[in-house]
Amino acid sequence: METTQTQQDSTMQAVPQKEHQWLQKLIGEWTYETEVTMGSDQPAEKATGTERVRSLGGLWVLAEGQGEMPGCGTATTLITLGYDPQKQRYLGTWVGSMMTYLWLYEGELDANEKVLTLHSDGPAMTGEQKMAKYKDVIEFKSDNHRVMTSHVLGDDGQWHHFMTANYQRQP
Repeated sequence: METTQTQQDSTMQAVPQKEHQWLQKLIGEWTYETEVTMGSDQPAEKATGTERVRSLGGLWVLAEGQGEMPGCGTATTLITLGYDPQKQRYLGTWVGSMMTYLWLYEGELDANEKVLTLHSDGPAMTGEQKMAKYKDVIEFKSDNHRVMTSHVLGDDGQWHHFMTANYQRQP
């Protein structure tokens, strides 16, 4: 059976779900302050930057950040986030101008719809040539304030918090 281009287009057109609408809360201009601890024997490092988040068809958000990255100088980052209704999971990517690794996110929203937890695998921060499990947690404190914390799963089987970023929406 032949399918016309019009039929294909109509079946390919995704309709935003409530999970996509949640992502729209991220849209806007933000400033952020981060605090990163790379090891228990090292002092915390602070940095600041800006982030512009826009929608892509109501299905995805693209967040481009620019600012200081502890240990890396000035950096640009790009996060994509969306929701796959078939997998019933949030999906996304993270890339930064300071590395060649493409981080793939997969996660879920909590029952109160305030906290999005994103899981990823990436290079271990130990300097060894091995991979580690990470999670980034995005929590809305209010419409104009969100916090992202980053954690790595240690060899001890415990999640270790190493970064907090506070984002403030700009008028």
